[in-house]
Amino acid sequence: MTADWFADNIVEIFGAVAGIAYVILEIRRSIWLWPLGIITSAVYIYVFGRTGFYANMGLQGYYLVISVYGWYMWSRRQEREQAGAGSDVKRIDAVTAAWCAVATAAIWAVLWLVLGRATDSPVTVWDGLIASLSVVATWMLTRKYIEQWYVWIVANAIAVAVYLASGLYPTAVLFFVYFVMAIIGVIKWRQEAIGNRQ
Repeated sequence: MTADWFADNIVEIFGAVAGIAYVILEIRRSIWLWPLGIITSAVYIYVFGRTGFYANMGLQGYYLVISVYGWYMWSRRQEREQAGAGSDVKRIDAVTAAWCAVATAAIWAVLWLVLGRATDSPVTVWDGLIASLSVVATWMLTRKYIEQWYVWIVANAIAVAVYLASGLYPTAVLFFVYFVMAIIGVIKWRQEAIGNRQ
């Protein structure tokens, strides 16, 4: 890799580093993941927009909004935890899980249709699937459902393959790190949930 390559991809590299920091904060359940998420999303609006990943570009706009909501929700929960209510890491119930599955399928279908008809995206099926899984997983994160990590594992595995095939190497590395960190996140959050029940 040359200096020119770094210069041409500096924004993507910065976004990848910020994204890794975001997941570290997520695993630690630090409220600071939300403002960092806003910064990372702004960077990736540019990165995905210039490479034709329009669903994921739009997803970053969603992340900006959901980050404000998540920041608010976690602030309220943090106050309750400090008041002695304990951590609120939890398991998803069957009804909510079913709604999440339906929402994922519906969002994917809409994105696939829109991307196929209205854009020049080279990866309509996969771009839409990654985006739909990510929308639902981020909502689950605002509620601190452990199962959000499983959704991220699937989304990140798909993303690694798609971004490698598209030549977005720093982003592929980022999503591979996300994949590994999602596995770590499952373990850590499950330990926290077990601790809550004792």
